[in-house]
Amino acid sequence: MTAILIADDDKEIVDLVQLYLQNEGYEIYQAYDGERVLELVNEREFSLVILDIMMPKLDGLEVCRRMRSEGILTPILMLSAKAEDNDKIMGLLTGADDYMIKPFNPLELSVRVKAILRRIKQMQRGASSESHHLVIGPIEINRDQHIVTVSGNELHLTTSEFDILYLLASEPGRVFSSEYIFEKIWQEQAFGASKTVMVHISNLRDKMRVAMGGENVIKTIWGVGYKIEI
Repeated sequence: MTAILIADDDKEIVDLVQLYLQNEGYEIYQAYDGERVLELVNEREFSLVILDIMMPKLDGLEVCRRMRSEGILTPILMLSAKAEDNDKIMGLLTGADDYMIKPFNPLELSVRVKAILRRIKQMQRGASSESHHLVIGPIEINRDQHIVTVSGNELHLTTSEFDILYLLASEPGRVFSSEYIFEKIWQEQAFGASKTVMVHISNLRDKMRVAMGGENVIKTIWGVGYKIEI
């Protein structure tokens, strides 16, 4: 059974989200503070963490940072009452895969959850028409094992970062628009999605630059999109 962790200090929200997701057949775990989230994600594997930003002991941003720094790449759907663009960007910069603003429609959240889990499942099994192993210069991408290595050294990427890299690497030199990337990766229509893609590309580019010894292989074609080129 697919296990999902819901973390929010508002018990009513947790119970409401749990009700909707349990009706979809998911196994639900609960946490009401950031420290408990870290305990749970280190005790067992989750398919998704739904993480509120404003929580006691450790806020959601710090929890997200620590998960990523510890190599825990479980997809994170971040919740926040803050609607400012900077707050959304900060959530994505810390390693979240998606972001929803409170108050939200539980049905919409359920749809977002399904989209994230469907994307992970598709990534894990791979499409039969696609190669599961890509090599571009010193970069090797193994889709089946969800592993990226650069010159033999493993590079730790979030699910969204991995999917974006795999997409770009599937056709080196091709320029992919933000809208195409968003619709391909998040499987939703790309209304105002350019900032989400931009932040994930920025995170991915920084990691790749370090791994490549300072070389920038992910290029921005202003007004058009992004490509990988070595």
